[in-house]
Amino acid sequence: MEKRLTLMDTLSVGFMTFAFFLGAGNMIFPPMAGFLAGDNYFPAMIGFLCTAVGLPLLGLVAVAKAGGSIPVITKKLPAWVGVVIASAIFIIIGPAFAAPRAGLVAYEMGAVPFLTEPGATTQALYSVIFFGIAMLLALFPGNLVDSVGKVLTPALILLFAVLAVAAFAFPQDPIGQAQGAYTSGAFTKGFLEGYGTMDALASLVFGMLIVDLLRKKGITDSGRQARYLGIAAMIAAAGLAFVYVPLFYLGATSSVLGAGADTGGAILTTFVYQVFGNAGVVMLGAVVTLACLTTVIGLISACSDYFAELMPKVGYRGFVVANAVFCAVVANVGLSQLIQVSIPVLMAVYPVAMALIAFCFVRGLMQNDRAGLLLMVSVSGLFGLFDGMKAAGISTDFISALPLYDQGMAWLLPTVLATVIGCLLRRPQPQLAH
Repeated sequence: MEKRLTLMDTLSVGFMTFAFFLGAGNMIFPPMAGFLAGDNYFPAMIGFLCTAVGLPLLGLVAVAKAGGSIPVITKKLPAWVGVVIASAIFIIIGPAFAAPRAGLVAYEMGAVPFLTEPGATTQALYSVIFFGIAMLLALFPGNLVDSVGKVLTPALILLFAVLAVAAFAFPQDPIGQAQGAYTSGAFTKGFLEGYGTMDALASLVFGMLIVDLLRKKGITDSGRQARYLGIAAMIAAAGLAFVYVPLFYLGATSSVLGAGADTGGAILTTFVYQVFGNAGVVMLGAVVTLACLTTVIGLISACSDYFAELMPKVGYRGFVVANAVFCAVVANVGLSQLIQVSIPVLMAVYPVAMALIAFCFVRGLMQNDRAGLLLMVSVSGLFGLFDGMKAAGISTDFISALPLYDQGMAWLLPTVLATVIGCLLRRPQPQLAH
């Protein structure tokens, strides 16, 4: 008989999924976005929730519908194209950007406030310890549900509950006026700000990790795996919304407190100190460290699992060690530099991820799904590249007539059209012999 998960195990898988998503970007982007959006914080928050909650939810559901993550979704493409797309996404959310950024945020918000003389040496030492712990936990993926879902995540939820109540109960300042792009296009700006969390990319990766954990727990039926993955996705989405809404409001009500802050982390730290004093800073350090650590564990595990399939001679454990070491090295570049470099890359890659997610939902409408997927990926990749070039300061005026070009979403209309055309394509008819 097919095994079923107990209610506690099901909740543990859902909490683990939530904990994997809850990382560095989830901490630093909402407070700053809320601060800059000011009296337009509500439409900005809705836009942010679309890409930072809605897309990860759709991504996990897409993985469930496809019966696997990126390699399965892209199997209709030429093999090398699928490998390039999957490898790029794994590298971005793994050792290149997301994982090192999580370590940097954990250091700056969870360690620096308690150091008398923070500097390059303390940052390097912290990186070695932080990614060393993540490496040890990632080496034993079968224990992830127990170590993350049942132990770390409840503590994380409790700490965030306290912070959420404080954000609404003790607003520090009146809500100020919107600034910059938030004055006229708050929703679109919030939508793009959600890219920074990288959670839509991560959803295409974590889905594979969760399915693998379900197999290890005896859930081998694909339909039942999809059901449990869907439940996990709903729990994770609810948890992320529970975190983002208070953080957005916290930033919006910090019009004076947040003046001069260059990151959302600075706003958050100052707020916590004002409300809770030194004890609050300790609490914040615990929240950030737990959130970033659980995310890094998931990223290293999923990334290593994928590359181990490509290069089995190195093996899963070999890639875990290599990824952890690389993350520790990159984490010493600096948080602001890493974020600046990542923006154009995310602008270029996110449209492809959205096209892959969309394909999983419209595939049933396509008679020629191979050609449809190739068209969607090609168009989203091309115009995403243009948006990435624009974000990097390279002129792309030749496509400036496209809708949403100024907002950095020139890819949207061409990709929608490519999807519609893909649904209308027919399979080539076989030639009849005379």
